[in-house]
Amino acid sequence: MIITIGGAVGSGKTTVAKALAKRFGLRHISAGEVFREMAKEKGMTLQEFSKYAENNHEIDKELDRRQIELARQGNAVIDGRLTGWLIDADVKIWLTAPLEVRAKRVEKRENKSFQTALEETRDREESEAKRYKEIYNIEISDMSPYDIVLNTQLWNAESVIEIIEKMISSLQESYMKSRGNPKAAE
Repeated sequence: MIITIGGAVGSGKTTVAKALAKRFGLRHISAGEVFREMAKEKGMTLQEFSKYAENNHEIDKELDRRQIELARQGNAVIDGRLTGWLIDADVKIWLTAPLEVRAKRVEKRENKSFQTALEETRDREESEAKRYKEIYNIEISDMSPYDIVLNTQLWNAESVIEIIEKMISSLQESYMKSRGNPKAAE
């Protein structure tokens, strides 16, 4: 099974992806963690590295190539902004929340002021949208690749995870029934 979790900065995609991977016994692959590591290797902040990547499309291409290769191994939950566009998955999920809510999460996660988190989140998203359009001709605001779009402002993290877990379990049961699996009838 391959599940992709996409979403804007601070939408909860890594939190949800880690929990789903654990609950379904799948590997977790995170584009954000790889991107952070790449920025650290260059001695740059995320914002600096995002700006750097605007003029060096090989950064995004390498990041995406690694994710696709890891996804081909199967049995994974993959979180990242473009996973729903680039990876053939059984379920594609997009998480969203208003900018201010996401900035508050970033403020807490990265121990920054709210204003700094808000500005950096906005700048990062503008940089990413520009790169995705230039590199792949993808409008990141287009939700058409996703099976599920969920506003994470409405529930706490555990509730979001439970909602998605129930949807995935239901899909698994339907799949097993369509294949004539006797365990699905239990």
